Amino acid sequence: MHNHKNKILVVGGGSWATANIKMLSDNTTEKEIFWWMRNEDAVKQIQQFGHNPNYLSSVEIKLSAQNISNNLKELVAIADIVLLNVPAAFLKEALKDITADDLAGKKIVSAIKGIVPDENQIIAEFLNQHYNVPFDRFAVISGPCHAEEVALEKLSYLTIASMNTELAAEFAGMINTRYIKTIVSDDIYGTEYGAVLKNIYAIASGICHGVGYGDNFQSVLISNAIRELERFVAAVHPIDRDIKESAYLGDLLVTAYSQFSRNRTFGNMIGKGYTVTSAQLEMNMIAEGYYAVNCLHQVNKQYNVNMPICDAVYAILYQKRPPYLEMKNLAEKLC
Repeated sequence: MHNHKNKILVVGGGSWATANIKMLSDNTTEKEIFWWMRNEDAVKQIQQFGHNPNYLSSVEIKLSAQNISNNLKELVAIADIVLLNVPAAFLKEALKDITADDLAGKKIVSAIKGIVPDENQIIAEFLNQHYNVPFDRFAVISGPCHAEEVALEKLSYLTIASMNTELAAEFAGMINTRYIKTIVSDDIYGTEYGAVLKNIYAIASGICHGVGYGDNFQSVLISNAIRELERFVAAVHPIDRDIKESAYLGDLLVTAYSQFSRNRTFGNMIGKGYTVTSAQLEMNMIAEGYYAVNCLHQVNKQYNVNMPICDAVYAILYQKRPPYLEMKNLAEKLC
């Protein structure tokens, strides 16, 4: 056995990146952790005080100061495993100085829940096409899991999916702790698209709450949403999968119902009459579903899957349709 200590780089400075740093640090397998974030002030604060000033500030950061930097190229050169954790809408910007050669031979894990705009590709496809990352060196992390509950060490389950299940199992072994249990899957398309869609459905759930629908309607909305999700992933990547598994149904439920769900919060504000801009400003967080529903609308032109919930959210956010009327129309289509 060669005794190589894995060097893992976490890319991104938000709450989920901070939660990933915590999981990797609390896990006992030997590794060295590096952290890149764009915000230089945040880097300095974490180096000095050991806490992320902007997200999950209660989490103690146990990394040595020289392992935290805003020079991505330098950190990528050191890393064996690159864990991507920036919003999908900003991935191209974050990687703008990184080339395919920089990523050659590295294992890439995505903790991103979204589609890359313009290309309208899930992260696996985007990295494969633009950075020559082979599918067997790529894995994706999906929930059901909120960063806030990881910070509180509440028991959570993560699904690690890869076409290379050995890679998925290897990475799962680096993040499981007494409060994180891991599940291994080979369905990267289902888990990636599932993670994208559940954010859109959480916005729908929030809008319904904002315009005054109650729990009875919510349950019908979400049972329709899981069927809509199933139709879509079956069209995109038809394999034998059980949509009731945690990675699909579980992730949808927690995002649609939880107080910590930023997409639900965003939807609730839209339902109450906020503009998209004012809701985004007040939240100071990225609701991935806002970008995702536009990408998904474009992707679905190719597949023509019947997706009334996604269509309603798209109409409200991008065609400025009144939330109340759009939800009233949607209610006639649900069963």
